[in-house]
Amino acid sequence: MSAPVVMIMAKAPVPGQVKTRLASTVGPDFAARLAAAALLDTLDACEQAFGIGRCHLALAGDLQAVQDDELLARLDRWTVHHQRGDGLAERIANAHRDVHAVAGAPVVQVGMDTPHVSPDVLSHVSDVVGGGVPVLGLAEDGGWWVLATAAPGLVDGLEQVPMSTPGTGRATWDLLHSQDAGVVEAPTMRDVDVVADAVHVAALAPATRFARSWLAGHDVRAGSAT
Repeated sequence: MSAPVVMIMAKAPVPGQVKTRLASTVGPDFAARLAAAALLDTLDACEQAFGIGRCHLALAGDLQAVQDDELLARLDRWTVHHQRGDGLAERIANAHRDVHAVAGAPVVQVGMDTPHVSPDVLSHVSDVVGGGVPVLGLAEDGGWWVLATAAPGLVDGLEQVPMSTPGTGRATWDLLHSQDAGVVEAPTMRDVDVVADAVHVAALAPATRFARSWLAGHDVRAGSAT
């Protein structure tokens, strides 16, 4: 079996099309900048844990509409796949199948909502799934932040799991167990969906681009209000 690869499920960070829950409070432009920063942080962690040759991105949206030169330059080095499917669950399942088909290796899938994820945690997940055991990391809101599959068949049925609900993580866990796959649990993490999450993650990982962008944006907003 080949060494595991990593796949990020991401939306192109375009104002009005990404981080809409956060944008309802901070505005679409700031939300898009935060999304780009979070994605760059995630690229950093993945490249350190896997090496650039094992890095894949499953993208929704149009990169040509992205106004971040650093992000575009970085993604030139990644293998980019276009997401396909009607709903999020179907797009995730298809992305696993597509990357398995191309890489012929276990797939560690993360999103762009955990800019504080560390290379060490990703390396541990890679080691476990490389041994043939799937890994699921739950999110504090009841979803999950990482799904690592040793074979593409492990996502069969994922299309029927409701996404973005408090029961998503448990339902995904049950699906994996229903396929007689012993599952290892990764550390629980907090997704960035709303302002309270952004405040928490920026304080938890102050050296990240996300934290710097969050603090800089708040400084600008505070200055404009005085």
